[in-house]
Amino acid sequence: MDRAVVLLLGQAFDALVGEPEALWRRLPHPVVLAGRLVGWLDRRWNLDGDPPTRRRDRGVAALAVVLIAAAAAGAVLAGTFGRLGLLGGLLEAGVVGVLLAQRSLHDHVTAVADAFLRDGLSGARHAVSAIVGRDPGTLDEAGVCRAAIESTAENFSDGVVAPAFWYLIAGLPGLLAYKALNTADSMIGHRSDRHRHFGWAAARLDDLANWVPARLSALLVVAAAWTLPDGEPAAAWRAARRDADRHRSVNAGWPEAAFAGALGLRLAGPRVYDGSMVEDAWMGDGRSAATPEDIRRSLALFRRACLGLAVLAVLLAFGS
Repeated sequence: MDRAVVLLLGQAFDALVGEPEALWRRLPHPVVLAGRLVGWLDRRWNLDGDPPTRRRDRGVAALAVVLIAAAAAGAVLAGTFGRLGLLGGLLEAGVVGVLLAQRSLHDHVTAVADAFLRDGLSGARHAVSAIVGRDPGTLDEAGVCRAAIESTAENFSDGVVAPAFWYLIAGLPGLLAYKALNTADSMIGHRSDRHRHFGWAAARLDDLANWVPARLSALLVVAAAWTLPDGEPAAAWRAARRDADRHRSVNAGWPEAAFAGALGLRLAGPRVYDGSMVEDAWMGDGRSAATPEDIRRSLALFRRACLGLAVLAVLLAFGS
């Protein structure tokens, strides 16, 4: 079955079914398995007494182990599914759907908007803590809303578009390797004292792997803004071109700036991580006083952008 068709079916599976929780109560999630391997290698190869060069070399080797293991698992699955004909294609679509984050991201961000109605600011702070790394206790209502919208934007890129991109490029080996890389970056890619050198390779390769998907995400958001009743596609395009490179991340600024422009908001800006102020640039030039209704608008934009990715899959499937 054509990869673009499988991707389209995988998107539909994820949108309709979401995470099969009953399955994960019996089997470990592929991302959990990758995380266990990364953690095991971190404990055994990232030793406090080692010099920086040795820690960096071992970090490169650890990442190679993780990526080879993930790609090999993907190759085994692809070979197995390939011998099952149509059933194999459907099973592969299920795996693709499980590794996309459309439904789970939508549900988590919706929970933040719902918490405002049900439990007020304290409930929303608790809900947003599940999807952002900053200290929710420092956020007012507008800050919580911006955090939820920024998470929607960034995770649209690295949780939806990037996995789809690498699946189309390299099939299940590429998809599983990307998810393992993304997991490694989230665990060891930050610049803490422990992981500054050991996680260097994971952070740099994750930046490279997300370079094209981040910019593709911005284009999909601009296109989606055309279909949003109060969307601003021209502002989305302008903000992405002007502000993306000012973001501290080489990639996250593209979808965040596009979301900001499309919704008439200002996103990112200074925020607190681990008790320290991070002086990040603002994305967009709209209002910074985001509201719970803006979270729902961002979800509407997100759904349209995911639909745009599905349309792109259709064009690839039937245009080839």
